Amino acid sequence: MVNKASRSQARVKKHNRMRNHLSGTASRPRLAVFRSNNHMYAQIIDDTVGNTLVSASTLQKDVKAELEKTNNVDAAAKLGTVIAKKALDKGITNVVFDRGGFIYQGKIKALAEAAREAGLEF
Repeated sequence: MVNKASRSQARVKKHNRMRNHLSGTASRPRLAVFRSNNHMYAQIIDDTVGNTLVSASTLQKDVKAELEKTNNVDAAAKLGTVIAKKALDKGITNVVFDRGGFIYQGKIKALAEAAREAGLEF
């Protein structure tokens, strides 16, 4: 009998492998993305000191008020523009994109492209 790991365990394993190669610095912090079944979360992290510099999610009132649903591609695109605007206000322009072990399509891709259009470079 073949035992197959669950999707969430496989994602965590992929994310841990990616984190061996990705690291955020003060000059180029890491844009980490997480999506659950109901919401999306994005934060910009300086891994040298372990601080979150900027964060945004679809749980925030100002973001949630403009969205019909919080778990679709439109919500991901909105979150990408919000996190990029907050980062630019703090003076962050270059980041390393950490997709969190998720496949680069759909919501993750929409968030990344919206952040790029709003001014972040990665």
